[in-house]
Parts: sequence; C-alpha cells; structure tokens
Amino acid sequence: MRPKIYLFGDSITEESFGDGGWGASLANHFSRTVDVVLRGYSGYNTRWALKVVDRVFPEAESSGAAAPLAVTVFFGANDACLPDRYGAFQHVPLDEYKRNLHSIVASLKKRWPSTLILLITPPPIDEVQRIRYPYVENPLGLPERTNEAAGAFAKACVETAGECGISVVDLWTRMQHYPDWRNAFLKDGLHLTQEGNKVVFEEVMKKLNEGGLSLNNLAIDLPILSDIDHVDPLKAFQQ
Repeated sequence: MRPKIYLFGDSITEESFGDGGWGASLANHFSRTVDVVLRGYSGYNTRWALKVVDRVFPEAESSGAAAPLAVTVFFGANDACLPDRYGAFQHVPLDEYKRNLHSIVASLKKRWPSTLILLITPPPIDEVQRIRYPYVENPLGLPERTNEAAGAFAKACVETAGECGISVVDLWTRMQHYPDWRNAFLKDGLHLTQEGNKVVFEEVMKKLNEGGLSLNNLAIDLPILSDIDHVDPLKAFQQ
C-alpha cells in the first residue's frame, strides 16, 4: 500500500482538488509514490473539527493501516468570523481556537506519533470582496470577516505550532508580501484563485521537504515503463 498524506480542513481544503488546487498539485507531485487523501469540510471551524476528528481519522489500532506520512490541518478562516455579523454561528473565540488546535494536534499525535503534522494559518481577507460576495443575505452590508481578525487567528495558529513543536505555514503573512495579493490570490475575498492555490502548494512543499518528505526518498509504486523489458514484459512483475 502506498503511504498517505491527509489534508484536513475547511472549504479551502475541500476545494483544493479542483482545477489548479493545491491539493491536486500535491497529488500530481506525489503521483505513484503517495496517496493524497482529502478530508475537507466546507464551513467547519475548529470546534466542529474537534467533534468529528475521531470519525475522520480512525484509531490506528482498529484500522490496521500504516501511519500517514503527514497531515495538514488548515482551520481558522471560519473561526475568525465576527460574532456580530451573519457568520456568527461559525465564530469561535480566539482562546478556544488555540485550545481546539492543541486538542486536534494531540489527537493526531496520539494516533501517529511519527507523522509530520503541519498547521496552516487562515489566509488574509479582502473585506471589500466579502461585501460583494456574501454567501447568505447580508442586510447590514458589512463584511462577516476582517483581515485584522484573520491576522489574530493566524498569529494564534503560529503560536500553537510553536507550543506543540510542529511546523506551520503562515499563509496570512506570506500572501501579503505580494503587493496585489487581494486580486492575485483571492477570488471572493476568502477563497483562493489558482495563483493563491499555487502559494499554498509551494509553502506546503517547503515544509514537507524540510520534514524529509521528498520524491528522492519515496519509492515508486510498481515498475515504471522504462524498466519493463520489451522482449519479456512480465519479467518486471516477478521481482
């Protein structure tokens, strides 16, 4: 069986297997070496994720499967919804967000002590676009998220990674290094364009490589075409 990399997160993860998505890019990069498994749940926050983590990831003893090579944990965009706007039902207070992340990480470490766990912060927010593209009726005409709030949750995510001794991609900071990040990386002020997905893919790949996960040390699944003898093709499958 091929080893696995799990992608656990909200809609930005759920959408990542679409055209140009960061998850699809990972699957393409690791083709024939690793199965990239999508576990994205649109609209979810860390409170909800913590409730379902035991259903999303079965206990190692009961599943009998090998530990995954890595798990990305990408939550915070929904937790950062403002408590007095139309996304209030998704809001999670900042201190609870950190506790929930700690608990999710602890649950994964208990299952798979050797697995690389990678946190990803929420992306920056373009408030003008969020007013233009609300996902429900917005009678106040105000954004349900702000970049300032997203930044506070991103900082908490980075702090949590440090406290847990694991890696983190600070997407909120990384994207804002580019002057036109609002138009280049965000299609509706929150979700990612293809260029935004490319940033996530590149940053995740950096962390995986730093953690020792690269094509150089992963076995290819089954004989490749160039290794198959034209005269006796079946010989390649006897090894």
